[in-house]
Amino acid sequence: MKHALVLSATILGLGLQLSAQEEMSAVWTTKLEHKFEWVGTDPNAGDDNMGYAASDKEMTVYRNKDGSTVWTKAFKDMAPRLRKIDELIPFWESNTVFLFERKGGADVVACIDMATGNALWTTEKYSKLEEDNVIYIKEKDAFCVSTKDGLFYIMARTGEEKWASKVFTGSVGKYIIDGDDMVAVNFVGPGLAALFSGFKNQIARINLGTGTIKWESSYIGRAERKVITRDFVYDLKLEEGKIFLMLNGIQVYDYKTGAVQWSAAFDYTPEGVAKPPAHAMKFGVYGAVADPVVVGNDLYVLDMVNRKSQFVKKYDRLTGKLIWTSPEIKEARAIPGMWVADGKVVLQIGGMVETQSYIYWRETQGDGSVIIHKEWRVDFQNVKPVGVQAFNVEDGGFAWDSERFRKGITNCMLEDGRLYVCSGKALYCIDHKTGADIYEIPLGDDGVGLANRILPYKDMVAIIGEKGVATHTRSNGALVKSNKYKASGMEAQHEDMVLMKSANSDLASFDLDDCSFKEYNARKGAISELSYDGHYVYVYEKKEVTKLRTL
Repeated sequence: MKHALVLSATILGLGLQLSAQEEMSAVWTTKLEHKFEWVGTDPNAGDDNMGYAASDKEMTVYRNKDGSTVWTKAFKDMAPRLRKIDELIPFWESNTVFLFERKGGADVVACIDMATGNALWTTEKYSKLEEDNVIYIKEKDAFCVSTKDGLFYIMARTGEEKWASKVFTGSVGKYIIDGDDMVAVNFVGPGLAALFSGFKNQIARINLGTGTIKWESSYIGRAERKVITRDFVYDLKLEEGKIFLMLNGIQVYDYKTGAVQWSAAFDYTPEGVAKPPAHAMKFGVYGAVADPVVVGNDLYVLDMVNRKSQFVKKYDRLTGKLIWTSPEIKEARAIPGMWVADGKVVLQIGGMVETQSYIYWRETQGDGSVIIHKEWRVDFQNVKPVGVQAFNVEDGGFAWDSERFRKGITNCMLEDGRLYVCSGKALYCIDHKTGADIYEIPLGDDGVGLANRILPYKDMVAIIGEKGVATHTRSNGALVKSNKYKASGMEAQHEDMVLMKSANSDLASFDLDDCSFKEYNARKGAISELSYDGHYVYVYEKKEVTKLRTL
């Protein structure tokens, strides 16, 4: 592995730390007995967690602590009806993994104990299942399985089917457990629309003991999970006898009856906001509309019902009374940021939005052999038009609009009673009450290329560039530290650590305290996963799994 050259003290004096870099230290490396198509590491806190790697015919589970193998088994030895698998889904909280073999309408589903590799139960009852069809209800140690024939409630360790219901269609999404009752929102994941041909938006209260649907109601919008990270893109809360669904605005239901009490929601889909990469089998755009903001009993919601005109609306959160509607915000394709402070509602129009994609393609070689390419990608794309403007909290009247950001914005953040905005080439600090500039700092001297985004860290602004990371003091914008890496994007952040990843799968973990970094040159196509505490990253390459210390 190559090291960077040490630059002169003159450059170092400017805060640019292009010195020889350390490599990430390997805690352990484990060589597996087989190649792998599915990999994963337990994302939850714990000292004795496990990870796995599997091909279509066998699977290995190892200990995260030391890399030692817990077990390696062929699928046919786990469950006699399995020969190879077409899908693998881990359920870490239940310590189980689902294995699927497609057999033309008589699919085999096996639930395997993660700790032993033993089959807990096997069935051919549920066909055409994908990851979105199954959710683990940890409070009841049970699974909800959704098929075209209805919703099935199954005990996790035995496979016993407690009940089935045809009333609830689609997959179970985010839920709330209250005693024996569950309030759940349904959704259809990518590729499942044909399976749930009679799908309709439902939020329902279900008795988990009997399967009785106590009530059902409809909701506005499109509930979904992110393609790669699997996070839900909405929230569900039970408060003061009301169910609050935060999805493209807010929808409020009576908990006892399911009656809609009030709604400030819109049916927004981000199609066309960002382009999918080549060979994307699944693709999603997230964060294109800012979440509602609650200040006491005041609720501020973006209304994106019309693609050519949008508004901010202020409601009484408990009664749903509309207090005011702002002047029109014209032709904003995305509004990723909204903040309420000091009598102003501040909006970021356009800029960086998150995209996630699963990329798959088959490449035929000259000898007729086929190489299968798989990639799981989390990126950020810049959406235009862009701008920053504000409205008055009291009456919704227009307050100010900054013209200087018409050409570009990465993102904004409101910290220390100031608004920080990055254009990619400069960092701006703005008085959010008036829109007046406090300072403007060009970022060219940082040496990390164009900025892709900014993050708050202690009393600084962290600049995530296309070729490294820099920090600036928030009070006056002065450069604190900077360090150049290679062309890369932010893979993850955890407290003081930012993990960068190149197109060739190389990694660099930056310490935000001084912008020093440690690197690891991986094989192209390697898969990496950050540990729950951010202290380690697991890298999967060919037949090897390596645990690296990030800082």
